[in-house]
Amino acid sequence: MQERKTHAGKNGLILTIAGFVVILALSISGSGDYIMPISFALMILSMVPFYIKFEKKELDAEEIVLIAMISALAAVGRVPFAALPSIQPTSFIIIMTAMTFGKEVGFLAGSTAALVSNLFLGQGPWTPWQMLSWGMMGFTAGLLKDTHFIKSKLGLCFFGFAWGFLFGWIMNLWFLFLFQMKDITWKVLLGSCIASFKFDLNHAVCNIIFILLFSDRFTKILNRTKEKYGLLK
Repeated sequence: MQERKTHAGKNGLILTIAGFVVILALSISGSGDYIMPISFALMILSMVPFYIKFEKKELDAEEIVLIAMISALAAVGRVPFAALPSIQPTSFIIIMTAMTFGKEVGFLAGSTAALVSNLFLGQGPWTPWQMLSWGMMGFTAGLLKDTHFIKSKLGLCFFGFAWGFLFGWIMNLWFLFLFQMKDITWKVLLGSCIASFKFDLNHAVCNIIFILLFSDRFTKILNRTKEKYGLLK
């Protein structure tokens, strides 16, 4: 059973990486006529193994409610900060959730938070990309949660800082695919990263601040809930 779960997680990760490689190859080679629908299909396809894997897990009603509550908390965390570009506690909540409950719950909380929060902030072609980006943020945090690197406060801060930029760079792709389908080059990609540097830095620094101020307390609350009610072990 454990081997099957690991295999499903690897499939999702491989599909995600392969999706990005295919999209970049098509865009840079100039085959951009269908890059937007292709990117949508690949984004959704890469998320399917994670949802299938989670669907096969035997969960109690309390565990489902807990996941829903955490996802809702991460989603609602975006709304009050909507006027402040890239400043929100959503990424922090997703990372801490994955550190406590594992990569599957981290991915589900991240992708669900993006979908639900956009019910308030607006759905659009960016939604699948946000779902995948926050989902992979949670997945990688859960994947590394037992390593010495991320268990240290410094390593956790570095992880949050790095994902602040990774999230922005991934989101730059959908914008380029939508508005510059046939003219995407490495220079354009680099230019988009430079243009978004301020916003990505806001996100990265915000993650560090939340981790330094609230990670210990938030983790203690999640662990207490996990142990007291025997949830998601």
